[in-house]
Formats: sequence, C-alpha cells, structure tokens
Amino acid sequence: MGESDTDWAARGSCRTSDPDELFVEGAGQNRAKAVCSGCPVRTECLAYALDAQIDHGVWGGMTDRERRALLRRRPTVVSWSKLLEQARREYEQQVGAQAQLTRAS
Repeated sequence: MGESDTDWAARGSCRTSDPDELFVEGAGQNRAKAVCSGCPVRTECLAYALDAQIDHGVWGGMTDRERRALLRRRPTVVSWSKLLEQARREYEQQVGAQAQLTRAS
C-alpha cells in the first residue's frame, strides 16, 4: 500500500463524517458501512484495522464482529496490508486483461 501509517486516511470517504457515526452498534453499523462504499482507500483502511486488530468501529466496510471472524478464519496472515495489496493488484490485472479481450473482439 506504500503509504506510511495512516496517510491514506486524509482521502477516506469518512474524513468529513462525525467519528461517532463510525463507532456505533446495531443498525447504525449499516449506515457506517455505507460510508465506506466506493471509498478510494477502503482497502488501506481495512488492512490497517486488521493489522492493528482494532476491535471497535467500522473500518474498510467491515464491522468489528466481521473483522474478528476474518481474523479467526485466517490466523496465519502476518500482514493484511501486503495480502490485500497483492489481491488488489491481481484483481486490477484481471480486469485489465478482460477489458483488452473485450476491445479485441
């Protein structure tokens, strides 16, 4: 992800939100997750929360409960930042290849 610590946060969709709106329970979590939809730094945010094992709030479109479940399912992951960056690169390459095939046909 290449950025130090939380430099990415200044570009987050939530940067103008009231922080209390992101640290809610119940149905409020769905509203908080909606803020993450389409966020340009969603991956960085999620990786940060997973790597730091932040246990409150919505980060990168996932609730604390969802992140804990993911951490339990993948206990051997050393760096979520590296894993998610690699997954994003692979996805972008795949999308690019599909676009080339579409243009060629």
